Amino acid sequence: MTILESLRLAQIPPADEALRAEVRRFLLEETAAMPAHLRARSWGGYDTEFSRKVAARGWIGMTLPREYGGAGRSAFSRYVLVEEFLNVGAPVGAHWIADRQSAPLLLKYGTEEQKRFYLPKVCRGEAFFCIGMSEPNAGSDLAGVKTRAVANERGYVLQGQKIWTTNAHHCQYMIALVRTSGTTADRHRGLSQVVVDLSLPGVTVRPIQDLSGDSHFCEVFFDDVQLGPDALVGQEGQGWEQVTAELALERSGPERLFSSLVLFDQWLAWIRTPQGRSSSSQRLAGKVLTQLAPLRAMSVAIQHRLASGESPAVQAALVKELGTTLEQFIPAAIADDVFSRAHQDPPAGLLLTLEYMTEVAPTFSLRGGTRDILRGMIARGLGLR
Repeated sequence: MTILESLRLAQIPPADEALRAEVRRFLLEETAAMPAHLRARSWGGYDTEFSRKVAARGWIGMTLPREYGGAGRSAFSRYVLVEEFLNVGAPVGAHWIADRQSAPLLLKYGTEEQKRFYLPKVCRGEAFFCIGMSEPNAGSDLAGVKTRAVANERGYVLQGQKIWTTNAHHCQYMIALVRTSGTTADRHRGLSQVVVDLSLPGVTVRPIQDLSGDSHFCEVFFDDVQLGPDALVGQEGQGWEQVTAELALERSGPERLFSSLVLFDQWLAWIRTPQGRSSSSQRLAGKVLTQLAPLRAMSVAIQHRLASGESPAVQAALVKELGTTLEQFIPAAIADDVFSRAHQDPPAGLLLTLEYMTEVAPTFSLRGGTRDILRGMIARGLGLR
């Protein structure tokens, strides 16, 4: 079976689709006062109060079993929820990582004690996680990580550094990919995952300011951080299998397609007015929508495979690469359209949103795996490498 054959069309079940109207009503009220240039931060927006309101409705950890504080709902229910959050640009960044991948990872690989300790806190919006994968001089080559967890009589001693760690300065926990044996020459062998309490002595978090003025990316330093024996997630040396499954969750969702949608919707509203209407803008809108529709269908198909217990890493990489390309195309194309009009003044809100998206769009092809790494994965999946 080829990669594309494995992405057979799937439908969101009616029972899950029925959630959409309720979510829209909630978001209409909660985001009514937020200007578009703030909503454009999408899943990068951070608001713990909003996240706890979402938790109070049972919408964090909604796919987790009820015994761990979840709602026991279908993965497609969460997919509907995520689509609506991203469409409106809700500030879901506080709970995003924990809900999307940390909690499902712990559910699949964690001990019973880990599940009962962490998962209810995630579902209540009390525990936020960050991702400890990328490192300086390793980038998206996760097999090249150097951070080490050395076993001792008290558990593990952690030494090393992570970077591009979104919202680490706000989070309580990190799930880190580390070496528990061997060297970088061993590549995938000797890798493990550990949960790190970021309040422990020896942990230093430094936010990094980006071009837009935001400081959500961070570098995190570990200087002889003592972890307990219960920090290990899954089996020692099983980290590569686990992180691959985690990345399939990270790369395939609507956030790899919809990051530019708040801007796109603003621009659509303008080109529907007499002042903004033009034949070229209508053609551009059609071009975007005819790419977005099949990508969204592919993303739903991957969700179906994830819900079936599979780990479609190559297919997720394909959707992420194509989705990122579209996400970056949208602000560039809208800028060309807006600034090619010598005698038309677009709304100030549209320009503010466009400015932010232009500044942040280059990161889309870095987060979740760089373009070159993903294309290499796809090539191997197609038998071309």
